[in-house]
Amino acid sequence: MSVVIDGKKTSEEIKGEIAQRVAEIKNEGGKIPHLAAILVGSDGASQTYVGAKVKSCEQVGFESTLVRLDENVTEIELLKVVEDINQNPEIDGLIVQLPLPKHISVEKVTDKIKPEKDVDGFTPSNVGRMALGWPAYVAATPYGIVELLKRYKIETAGKHCVVIGRSHIVGSPMSILMARNEYPGNCTVTLTHSRTKNLSEIAKTADILIVALGKPEFVTSEMVKEGAVVIDVGIHRVDDASKKSGFKLIGDVKYEEVAQKASAITPVPGGVGPMTIASLLYNTLLAAEKKIYH
Repeated sequence: MSVVIDGKKTSEEIKGEIAQRVAEIKNEGGKIPHLAAILVGSDGASQTYVGAKVKSCEQVGFESTLVRLDENVTEIELLKVVEDINQNPEIDGLIVQLPLPKHISVEKVTDKIKPEKDVDGFTPSNVGRMALGWPAYVAATPYGIVELLKRYKIETAGKHCVVIGRSHIVGSPMSILMARNEYPGNCTVTLTHSRTKNLSEIAKTADILIVALGKPEFVTSEMVKEGAVVIDVGIHRVDDASKKSGFKLIGDVKYEEVAQKASAITPVPGGVGPMTIASLLYNTLLAAEKKIYH
């Protein structure tokens, strides 16, 4: 049976380290990190995510601001709110919760966020800096995965890393990070997606398999090499009458069978998910301490 890469436990460790630093900043009379989140509309999942982010801010001693806007808000009005936060020296980090209503351009809103406050790591400036290997706010999920690999001392140099999924939020940045000349990194990376031919055969050659496809239990044991490290980014809610809630959470990987072959694997829930919020808090701390953009 494989080593379970526990994102819940690791994220709590990171939050503890951040809380300790915040306590030091307080003692030094410095500025407490402040994260602002903009939530447009009343999407249930988005409200849950934002609520968890606000709660985590309290947990580590950050200040937080939640700006709620009606789903009928115009693009111009939303851009004005973003600009106001850009100009507010009290706020260090800004996230705009996705998805946004269809009448609003995600590109325009993302581009409006000041790179120095883009703790989600989505602006062209931060994505470009990350690709060049410059100091940057790295998107929270890829950063969380890198941190898990590091803290579990998983060897990456010279390994074949296969990434399934090419989204700008996870797959593409992950492929860049795993190829960079540092640890974790120095992998030979294959980036695969829905148009890839012989996907199963390619996946089976992976020493490290990172799955961010968004398809429930897509990866089966036949697609995984004996002893591979498997990172499952997917999260799906499926009906389950045996559960009190009436549903259970599963990933992009068929966990029970793949865990028999993998040397290490992230569970769902409790794997990559909690690391995303921990990474967001870490980026906000960097922003407050002006560690990336001096």
